[in-house]
Amino acid sequence: MIELLRTNDLVLISAVEAILADSGIEIFVADQFMSALEGSLGFLPRRVLVQSEDAARARRTLLQAGFAAELRDVG
Repeated sequence: MIELLRTNDLVLISAVEAILADSGIEIFVADQFMSALEGSLGFLPRRVLVQSEDAARARRTLLQAGFAAELRDVG
């Protein structure tokens, strides 16, 4: 799986999930249950991952949607 972005912003994650789902791209949100270990403080970012074969299309979709600043650098 390829990491597209890393954030604490749950609204951003929800928006990205909706945009990619609309394009038929499934995501996996890693570390979403880490808040139980951190005491629910929210300082550990969640990672949005996609299958490697969907990564280029997902990045293009998010770029077109205006999320360029949120995307992780490739490589």
